[in-house]
Amino acid sequence: MERVRYVDFLRAWAIVLVVVGHWVITGLVRHPDGTLGAPELLATVPWTQWLTLGFQIMPLFFLAGGHAAAGSWERARVLGGSAAGWVGRRAVRLLLPVGVYCGLVLTGLGVAALAGVDRDTLALVGWAMAMQFWFLPVYLLLSALTPVLYAAHRRWGVWVPVGMGVVAVGVSWGTASGLGIGAGAGADLGAGSLSVADAFGSLNYVLVWGVVYQLGFCWRDRLLGGRPWAGGALVLGGGAAFAALVGAGPFPVSLILVTGQDPSNTNPPSAAMLAWSVGQVGLALLAAPAVRRWLERERVWRGVGRLGGLSMTLYLWHMLPVLVVAAAFYLPGLAPRPAFGSAAWWAWRVPWLVVLGAVLAGVVRALMPLERLLASLDGRLRPDVRLRPGLRVWAGLAAAVPSLAYFAGHGFAPGGRLSLPAVLGLAVGTALVVASGPGRGPGGEQGPDTARAADGRDCGRAAPGGGAVAVAAAREEVGGGVVTASGARVQPGDGAGAAAGTRAELGDGSVAASGAREELGDGALAAADARAEPGEGSVAASGAREELGDGPVTAARARAELGDGSVAASGAREELGDGALAAARAQAGPDDGSVTAVGAGPG
Repeated sequence: MERVRYVDFLRAWAIVLVVVGHWVITGLVRHPDGTLGAPELLATVPWTQWLTLGFQIMPLFFLAGGHAAAGSWERARVLGGSAAGWVGRRAVRLLLPVGVYCGLVLTGLGVAALAGVDRDTLALVGWAMAMQFWFLPVYLLLSALTPVLYAAHRRWGVWVPVGMGVVAVGVSWGTASGLGIGAGAGADLGAGSLSVADAFGSLNYVLVWGVVYQLGFCWRDRLLGGRPWAGGALVLGGGAAFAALVGAGPFPVSLILVTGQDPSNTNPPSAAMLAWSVGQVGLALLAAPAVRRWLERERVWRGVGRLGGLSMTLYLWHMLPVLVVAAAFYLPGLAPRPAFGSAAWWAWRVPWLVVLGAVLAGVVRALMPLERLLASLDGRLRPDVRLRPGLRVWAGLAAAVPSLAYFAGHGFAPGGRLSLPAVLGLAVGTALVVASGPGRGPGGEQGPDTARAADGRDCGRAAPGGGAVAVAAAREEVGGGVVTASGARVQPGDGAGAAAGTRAELGDGSVAASGAREELGDGALAAADARAEPGEGSVAASGAREELGDGPVTAARARAELGDGSVAASGAREELGDGALAAARAQAGPDDGSVTAVGAGPG
C-alpha cells in the first residue's frame, strides 16, 4: 500500500514539474508591429540550460509506468489475458483523450486559418500545443512491448536494463560521432523525412526510456527497492557518468531540446540522458521511506490522489493558458515588457506562473463535462483483456504512433499548414484501436458480463462454477481495475481454497486469496455504491478515467464471471454452489478506495 502511494506521488510530482517547467521556459515578446514571438529561453540565455537538470523529470513517469504495467500485465496473464487485449485496453485509455484533444486543437487551428490568421502565428500555436507530445508515442510503444519486456524481465531480471543500457550507449555514441552513417532515403510523413541516421538514433527512444521502464519492473519485484545500497549506487553511478559525458564527452548539459544544439540529449535520448535517468531513479529509491511516511497523512494523500486523477488533463492542456494570457495581455500591449532574460523579466515570472495557474484551474473546471463523457466512453469501448488475435489493435498503433511522433517533432501546423497524412493517421489509428472492443473474446464472442469481469469493473453477484475465486481481505485486480473486499468471512465449498496471505492459482483458473494484500499496479476500483476517498491511486467518482496508464476506475455493484471460477466480492448477495466461496458482511476501508458494504445476505 505504501509503495503504491509513493508511485502515485512520483507521477503527481512529475506532472507538476512538467507543467511548471514548460511555463518557466516559455516567454512571450510583443514586436513593434504588434505580432508576438516566443524566443527560446534555453538558446537565448544559455545558463538556463542548467535548470533542466531539475525540470527534466520524465524518467519518473517511465519508472512509475513500468512499476504499474508489471503488476497489471502479470495479473491479466493469471486471468488468461492476451497481449492484444491488455495493450488495446491501455491504448484506448490513452488515445481517447489524446484524440479528442488533437481534434479540438486542429479544429481551432483550421478555424483560425479560415479567419485569416497568419501562418507564423498558426505555426507557433501549433508548436505550443504539441510540445509535450514526444512522451505519447514512446509510452505507447513501451506499452505494446510490455509482454515481451516483462517476459525478459522474469527470465533475466536486472540484466535486461543493463543490456539495453549498453546498447543505448553504443547507439548514442554512434549517432553523436557519425560513424560514417550518412543521410539516406527516408519515409516522408507530411513535411518531414526520416533518414537512415535518424532511424538509427531513434532506437534510443525505446532503449533509453525502456531502461527506466524495466527498472520499474525491477523495483516492483524488489530487485532494487529491497536492497538499501541500490539507490545510492544508482545515484553515484548515474551522476558520475553524466558528469563525465558532459564534462569530457560530446554531450551538452541541457536535458531539454535546444534548437541548433548537436548532439542533443533528447532528440534522440543520449547516453547522458540515460545516465541522468539512472541517477534520478536512485534518488527516487532513496527518498521513498521519508515520502511514504509523509503520505500517511490523509490530507496529503487526498491531495496527491486528486492531482493524480487530473494528470492526463494537466498534461494535455497546460499550454492553453499560455495562449489565453497571450491573447488577453500581450496582443493588446497590456503585459509588462522587460528585456528578455533580464532580472526584471525573472521577477515577473512569479505573477506569470500565478496567472497561468489560475487560468489552468478554470480550464480544468470547464473540461469536467468532457472528462465525464470520456470516462463513460472509456469504460464502454475498451476491449476484452483476452482479445485475440487483436489485429485492429496492432494496426491502429502502427498508424497512431508515427502520427503522434510527427506532431511532437513538427507541431500541429508546421509552416502554418496542417499535415493531412498525420491527421488521418491519428484518426484512423484511434478508430481501429477503439473498434477492437468491446465484445471480442478468445473465441470471437463475449457476453456483457464477461466484458465487465475482464475490465475489473464488477463486484457483486457471482455465478457458481466448478472452482471459485474467494476474495477475503484481498484485493484482486483484473486488467486495470481493482476490486477490494476486505475483512470478509469466507466459507469454503467443494473444490475451493482460501490461503491466508497468499494467492493460489487453481487448476481450473481460480484464485483463492485470504488476508492477501496486493500492491496496486493500475489504479483502484471503488465499487458497490461506496463513496471512497482517493487512495491507492483511486478517485471516488463514477466512471472516472484512468490517467496515464494508472489512474482510477470506479464502478458499482457489478457481476463477474471468469470462466468456471467465480469472484465473490464484499457486500454481494451470492448463491452458494459447488466449489463456491461466500464473502459476507465484508467491510473494506475507504482509505484504499475500496468497497464498503455490510450485512450481505444469502442468495
